[in-house]
Amino acid sequence: MSSTNVFDLFRLDDRVALITGGSKGLGKAMALALAQAGANIVINSRSQSDCDRVAREIANEAGTACIGVAGDVALEESVDELFRKVTDRFGHLDVVINSAGINLRHPVEEFPFDEFRRVIDTNMVGPWLCCRAAGRIMKPAGKGSVINVSSTLGVVGLPERSAYSASKSGVNGVTRSLAKEWAPFGVRCNSLCPGPFLTEIMEPLLKTPDKVKSLLALTAMNRWGELHEIMGAALFLASDASSYVTGSELYVDAGWTC
Repeated sequence: MSSTNVFDLFRLDDRVALITGGSKGLGKAMALALAQAGANIVINSRSQSDCDRVAREIANEAGTACIGVAGDVALEESVDELFRKVTDRFGHLDVVINSAGINLRHPVEEFPFDEFRRVIDTNMVGPWLCCRAAGRIMKPAGKGSVINVSSTLGVVGLPERSAYSASKSGVNGVTRSLAKEWAPFGVRCNSLCPGPFLTEIMEPLLKTPDKVKSLLALTAMNRWGELHEIMGAALFLASDASSYVTGSELYVDAGWTC
């Protein structure tokens, strides 16, 4: 029987975590969770002012170092610069949560191609670019955890979500491939798949109460997720509590996929 205290497995003291899309919604909640567990945090979004504001909030609440670094995850040069700034500041990188994402909704016949490409570039190309940059740092270090934020819609469908579902299915494929590729180097890669949380990305649905009712009825609990309900799952995948977990899809979806 191990003498390890189970609560110690969830500690992230002295580790560095980068959260893309970390200035709002699920990304912000997950960043706070990791900071409360002791991690130093890098908040990324496209707005430097938003990054700085949230970084100050988290630093004040959690008492760990937290900085903001703006950048567009859909652009190769921007991603490479983001990761360079992280290592220049902290010297190492232990956790990446790829949370930046958008969701544009149209019937497929009316879906503008430029909007389809925006969703794919942000939701799938962005995580791939960040995974590539993370691997270049984590593999030589022999450790690391990458969490790709996917979605229930990576495995189930909804009308008018063809771009979003395609992007999230792609994220799950990237996760499985990299889990195999990185395992010999001590680096883990998992997908975190939320169901319906009432974040900014979901607010357009509130204009159509019937659609909200139908959406929530797909879950066993028949309700929106609350932001704190993503925090434990993110901390689990980021920490040593999940040291034997890679290539997994962890669903936090109120029973939608059951």
